[in-house]
Formats: sequence, C-alpha cells, structure tokens
Amino acid sequence: MDSTPHPELNHTARGAGVVGLGAIALIHLLDLQGKLSETPYLGIAYIGLIVGCVIAAGMLVRGDVRRGWLLGGGLAAATLVGYAVNRTLGMPSATDDIGNWLEPLGLASVFVEACVALLAAGELLAFRRHATPTTRTAAPERQPARV
Repeated sequence: MDSTPHPELNHTARGAGVVGLGAIALIHLLDLQGKLSETPYLGIAYIGLIVGCVIAAGMLVRGDVRRGWLLGGGLAAATLVGYAVNRTLGMPSATDDIGNWLEPLGLASVFVEACVALLAAGELLAFRRHATPTTRTAAPERQPARV
C-alpha cells in the first residue's frame, strides 16, 4: 500500500471538487434563461445538472466522498459529451451552436468540467488503490487447521 492518505481524507481534492461543481452549476445557471426560452428540454436538463452538482458537492462536504465523486465526475463527463455533441452534430431543435467552439461561457464550462471529471477519476482510482484485498475480491474464508 502506498503512503498517500486515504481519499476520504484528501480535503484539498474535495475542496477543489466542491468549487468546481459550484462553477459548473453557476455557468449553467447563467445560461439557463436563454435555454428555457430557446429549447425548453435543454433548460430542464440544465436544471437537473445544477441540482445534481449541488447534491454532489454536498456529498463531498458531508463525507459521502466516493458517491460524491461518482455523481460529480459523471455529471461533468456527461456535460462534456453533451457540449461536444451540441457543437458538432447539434441537438434536436438546437443547431445554432454547431461550430461555435470559442463562445466564452462554453470555454469556461469545458475547462471546469474537464477539471472536475479528471479530478474525480483520480480520486476514484485512489479509492481503488486503498481498497483492502477483501473489498477488491472476496477472499475465501480460512478454516482452522484440524489436529
């Protein structure tokens, strides 16, 4: 086992994750009104993302760290994929952003989402490294030796 602290004790990563998730929520809150009026289904997805980011940040704060990273990292990665689809193929009834890769709010979104997704992946790998052998695979029970 390595000498790094258990990922639940990595307060720096957890703090960065909380700030990153807050930034993702804020970026989408700033764009929410336009999305609700242009493409309501994307506006509803934004609301779901915002709520999910707040929940994941809360998990990281209160100590439900592994599930917080799973939720937060998953949301960040899914949002990155959605951004790429929106900028390449477009979404139903939303093709105005195809090719619009340099919009400032979009760039901020990609940056923060990539940071959170990578941080979450690193922290989840750390959980795996710190897992005891019995939590990785079920070890057979040892029977006492018979004399």
